[in-house]
Amino acid sequence: MKIVAVEAIPFAIPYRKPLRFASGEVHVADHVLVRVRTDDGVVGLAEAPPRPYTYGETQESIVAVVEKLFAPDLVGLSLLERETVRARMERTVGNPAAKAAVDMAVWDALGRTLDLPVTQLLGGWTDRMRVCHMVGFAPDAEMVAEAERVRDRYGIRTFKVKVGRRPVDLDVDACRALRTALGPDVELYIDGNRGWTASEAARALQAMADLDLTLAEELCPADDVLGRRWLTARTTVPTVADESATTPGEVTRELLGGSATAISIKTARTGFSTSQRILHQCEGLGVEVVMGNQIDGQIGTACAVAFGAAHRSSSRRAGELSNFLDMSDDLLTEPLEISGGELAVRPGPGLGIDIDPDKLARYRRD
Repeated sequence: MKIVAVEAIPFAIPYRKPLRFASGEVHVADHVLVRVRTDDGVVGLAEAPPRPYTYGETQESIVAVVEKLFAPDLVGLSLLERETVRARMERTVGNPAAKAAVDMAVWDALGRTLDLPVTQLLGGWTDRMRVCHMVGFAPDAEMVAEAERVRDRYGIRTFKVKVGRRPVDLDVDACRALRTALGPDVELYIDGNRGWTASEAARALQAMADLDLTLAEELCPADDVLGRRWLTARTTVPTVADESATTPGEVTRELLGGSATAISIKTARTGFSTSQRILHQCEGLGVEVVMGNQIDGQIGTACAVAFGAAHRSSSRRAGELSNFLDMSDDLLTEPLEISGGELAVRPGPGLGIDIDPDKLARYRRD
């Protein structure tokens, strides 16, 4: 069970349509496939999605840090030495997506070695999650049409609406159009991607007080600690920390400082090992968590649902697990399928996924 190689393979798959939000927009999934190989011939898989406008990582930087820094430090370790793996990667500052992918690939390799699903190793609470779909910036009619199509085709009834535009009225009108079209039985919540000031966010929430929003995520800049604290104290909508809570220490600051009342967990930036730390923090403090999405492909989505389904508290809310629907293709031999508003954990050892070698050859960029 010793690690003999850690590989980082860049690939790029276009989206059918771009996803637009306050901090940027995505046209191509220019991600990195991470593979951890063992001396038993086992290969663990994960995916690193670079988000330079959020964490500063690029496809090139992820490949470089995995191959030049992480791989030499990890080769020779056992798959059971996950704490040592984590500690050695933590010597390097930042690089959350790169670290997360390596961590999850190690877990996948361990599951394959033991012939057990990763979700069972993590906790084994359930085998599926309800799905939330993210709706990006577009004219109101297009946003409504997308939500209706996803609801009718996949049975999804929870929607996260991207906001953060100026003037604020653009997003207020969009949310009102969605609520009118979808009716009262569909859950709506908003994500500002740090696009508004605290005062703009307060005005928007007041204008949408009758829309029954269930959450408001990262409406203000991540480093505006006082502004987010001021906003959280003045709204009845639970405020979710996302980009401002990417480490256990930041989670502590956000919750104890009153800047948030819930936390978004993204396995794409905290892997399985650090995500469990954050989840247990939140359980101890009695706050809700949401399984977030870093515009993951199907590999990353398989990781997110495996983690979310493994724990009682992370499976309570619908997870953001549908962005791969907008990709024109993917690398898996068997694509993920959303049915009845749910995504099931893939059966089989590890993450239960395999890479199609022909697709990888077609889309890889090295």
